[in-house]
Amino acid sequence: MALPIRAQVKYWGLAAAVFLILLWFMGDVLLPFVLGAVVAYFLDPVADKLENLGLGRSAATATITISALLIFVIMALLVIPTLVSQAINLFEIIPSLAKSLSEWMTDRFPSMLEEGSTLQTSINYIGNEIQERGGELFQTVVSSAASIIDLLMLFVIVPVVAIYLLLDWDRMIAHIDGLLPREHAPVIRNLANEIDQTLSSFIRGTGTVCLILGTYYAISLMLVGLQFGLVVGFAAGLISFIPYLGAILGGLLAVGLALFQFWGDWVSISLVVGIFVIGQTIEGNFITPKLVGNSVGLHPVWIIMSLSVFGTLFGFLGLLVAVPVAAVLGVVIRFLKGKYKQSKLFNGND
Repeated sequence: MALPIRAQVKYWGLAAAVFLILLWFMGDVLLPFVLGAVVAYFLDPVADKLENLGLGRSAATATITISALLIFVIMALLVIPTLVSQAINLFEIIPSLAKSLSEWMTDRFPSMLEEGSTLQTSINYIGNEIQERGGELFQTVVSSAASIIDLLMLFVIVPVVAIYLLLDWDRMIAHIDGLLPREHAPVIRNLANEIDQTLSSFIRGTGTVCLILGTYYAISLMLVGLQFGLVVGFAAGLISFIPYLGAILGGLLAVGLALFQFWGDWVSISLVVGIFVIGQTIEGNFITPKLVGNSVGLHPVWIIMSLSVFGTLFGFLGLLVAVPVAAVLGVVIRFLKGKYKQSKLFNGND
């Protein structure tokens, strides 16, 4: 006998409430485990492909672990110190850039930037605020990440959790499948497959796109000779999961820096502009259609709203679970919309 609808809503609502309470009260404790699960989910297709090539699950996991360790060591030795240094220097130099902008505009538009004018005051205020607030924020992030507890949590627990989950991923999924309520198991499996397709398209595909774009922007801007090219390119790639936002913000910052650094050298300025034009052309026509596809089903506004809400409520952990939760809600809403259009409420009694 089927469980009444009211009882089902009560149980599923209770499960959702428990999930939110755990995020609220145990966010810091759950953070390394959620990160480990995200890493394992991201790498599971790689392990599956290695298994198809003849490796066992243990050998595939060991191969992935060794490769990831080598990449991490190379990044830690070559890239991360430069990235941190450029980010700190960028925050420190912003007031002087604001002053240079003010002088540049004064020379060309003297009536707009008279001494004590609103625009000049605003430019100086923004520069000082970015230096103070941005520097404080960056120093806070660096200092908190450098604490012993955080280092242990992030650099020891996360890899260990990821390795164990990656090793047992298929068995874990099979075990969860065996616990599904028999009456709803087929529907839940279909929804889970759709959620997995959405998440894999977005997280794996978009994550790879961000990595490719960040690497391309950072290397290209450094080759042009742009100061802070590494951090600007990295930041532009990092926020490219929101369509056009990474290119717009990164492009504006890079072009602004290029105007101050290369003023009069229009070839270098044109190269900086061309880097972002070429990047967006390749990303929009080749990389994203190939790696992400058109079946993601996550509107940029939906992503921004979920990041804002979960980030505000649950901090950094909320940012990590925002996209998966948004994907789940999107799939469930589409499922309920389909049921609604088949119901008598929508079609009437005919």
